Amino acid sequence: MAQKNRLKYILLGLLNTKNQTGYDLTKSFDSDIGEFWNANHSQIYPLLKRMEAAQLISHRLITVGQKLQKKEYAITAKGREQFMDWLATPAEMDGAHDEFLLKLFFVDDPHSELLPPMIRTQLGYHEAKLAHLKKQFAQKFPNQNQILTSYGHALVLRHAIERETGYRDWLQTIMRDLARFEDE
Repeated sequence: MAQKNRLKYILLGLLNTKNQTGYDLTKSFDSDIGEFWNANHSQIYPLLKRMEAAQLISHRLITVGQKLQKKEYAITAKGREQFMDWLATPAEMDGAHDEFLLKLFFVDDPHSELLPPMIRTQLGYHEAKLAHLKKQFAQKFPNQNQILTSYGHALVLRHAIERETGYRDWLQTIMRDLARFEDE
């Protein structure tokens, strides 16, 4: 499957929150979004132009200071619809990026009907990945001697197991939190 242009959805999500200039959108990657996703100026501005041509966003000129004019972008109804459709589809799994985290970032309401299926899907994925990694470790390193002959490989697999254990535990905590929210 061809990779989606996730940057488009990030920009739509940011604009779904509030109208912003290109500079403001770029700065989001230095703070909040930058914790888990990268984009630079040379990617953002051409994409904004294409998104506007596709009528996903619009802009108006605002004056900053005495003379400086900037484009302030806003999401359109068509853009909001595409963003919400993307948000509701299961996250794609790939090694380079965690699309789930990206989608989760844009869900502000703990009562959102999007959350339970998102969390359950991720929990199943990470539990299966954890089981696979543990099986791999047991097969490749059945004894201490095997670990010592491929120590680096063993360390990498242990790291992957710890990472998936942490991810699974975090998702289970979210599921417990969601259950508490339902009781409120």
